[in-house]
Amino acid sequence: METMWFLGDRAVVFAVRLSIAAAVIIENLLNMYVCFRLTRTFANKCQQKVMTMRHLAGPFRLKEGQKIAIWHRVSNARQTGARLFQRLRHGDAIARRSWRFQPLRSDEITPQFLDRAIHALKRWNLDIVSIDEVCRRAVTLASPRRFVCLTFDGGYKDVVSSAYPVLSRHGVPFTVYVPTAFPDGVGEAWWLALEAVIAREDRLSLIMDREERHFNIASAVEKSELYAFLDRWMRSLPPSDLSLAINDLCSRYSVDLPALSHDASMDWHDLAMLAADQRVTIGAATVNYPVLSNLGDAEALREMTMGAAVIETALDRQIRHFAYPFGDAASWQRKHAAMAAEAGFTSAVSTVPGVVRNAGRSDLDALPRISWDGRLQSLRALRVMLSGSLFAHPSAPINRANKARSNVSFGVET
Repeated sequence: METMWFLGDRAVVFAVRLSIAAAVIIENLLNMYVCFRLTRTFANKCQQKVMTMRHLAGPFRLKEGQKIAIWHRVSNARQTGARLFQRLRHGDAIARRSWRFQPLRSDEITPQFLDRAIHALKRWNLDIVSIDEVCRRAVTLASPRRFVCLTFDGGYKDVVSSAYPVLSRHGVPFTVYVPTAFPDGVGEAWWLALEAVIAREDRLSLIMDREERHFNIASAVEKSELYAFLDRWMRSLPPSDLSLAINDLCSRYSVDLPALSHDASMDWHDLAMLAADQRVTIGAATVNYPVLSNLGDAEALREMTMGAAVIETALDRQIRHFAYPFGDAASWQRKHAAMAAEAGFTSAVSTVPGVVRNAGRSDLDALPRISWDGRLQSLRALRVMLSGSLFAHPSAPINRANKARSNVSFGVET
């Protein structure tokens, strides 16, 4: 779940999506990235398998051609989310949290920084446009005006409570991509529950691959490493196995997953209020927000089409735009872009960093976005990111008729 931006400049339109990916890129730019590794040991006394955390310090080099600029959430409440301007939070809400363990902090920005960023975008003479206008400019000749598009993934409550007042005051358009299980009250925000469990425990046990695993996580570093490890593992699971795993974990450690998910999400009343604003575009993001690569073709297409159908029924408006859940290169495949076209979407956006090019040279069913790290509250860094100087190699166009022939994940050339 995230917030996305698209940036255009004459022959090149840069997709700016503020998300988790931004955390990696920005940290790379500042040469502050730390790689962590999990090593397995055995406890001699209890004869139980224990995962301990060790870290490897060192620079992570930015690959040529990568681009990111996305935010996921803007929020007042203490909750975590998943990608772009993904969350918007008040500064005091962030300060009240444990500053040492914040695995999703890169997905959060404050309303104050969002306000500063929009002021800066206007000062830099960038057009802030809708996703419909992005699609129009992507298929027309180069424009003398550069532009950005703001998007939010996941349908977080933060969007209506914290981001919308700022965006409305500035009078700028934006897009919200909604997985419909969450406003329906049945979605499972497993990434929030995982953070809640790890934050409160010094030792954690769970079943992985039919085997009981035990983790010692007394320090903030160990907690962060375990979160990254379990996040990768859970994203690799089929939806049914993922649901079993997170519900088992929540049951063991008394975390109310339904309440946590409900409190973090907009309901249909919130979405109807946003939909009444002509500057707001509502897009689909499946029903349950699964990793599409873990689904069969029929199930993946059903998630995509049913998500749009539910929104159309609830809000009485046509849904023309789609966001791949999580959106990184591992979470969807090129065949899913073919499904997006088959389902009738005008566009489908990822969180893969890249550029959107004009004159029909970009694939509207696999638009890249640039991710922003919410920990970096720097307009100077934002301006460097939006300049496009980091992203020298735009992605190649894709022929819609040939998409189904390949299962290779779509990404930028490096």
